[in-house]
Amino acid sequence: MKFRMIHENYNVSNLDHTLAFYRDALGLTEKRRKVATDGSFTIAFLWDEISDFELELTQLTNHPQKYDLGEGEFHLAFHTDDFAASHKRHEEMGCICFENKAMGIYFIEDPDGYWLEIVPDR
Repeated sequence: MKFRMIHENYNVSNLDHTLAFYRDALGLTEKRRKVATDGSFTIAFLWDEISDFELELTQLTNHPQKYDLGEGEFHLAFHTDDFAASHKRHEEMGCICFENKAMGIYFIEDPDGYWLEIVPDR
């Protein structure tokens, strides 16, 4: 029996704002969308156009406030083929929230407080 990871879900408070962030910060594009027939939620699936893995962003209509992420001790990691250019872009966007220069990585924070690790070629 084998399993393959297919997506990660983040609940978001403003889908349009968050979609723009992921497009501008990481180049992700919307692959597909699902809207509840009763209007209670909208789900957008993002991808990097390289892998099959998707980031699922869910906006619940009756939950417009940011989510309580607890201690935030989780993250999704992204590999970049141009670490210096990526760092510069994220610095200009003001979304770098933590750097570990000894490990050669940094983290950016999305509009809802989710951390995203940026990893260079090794």
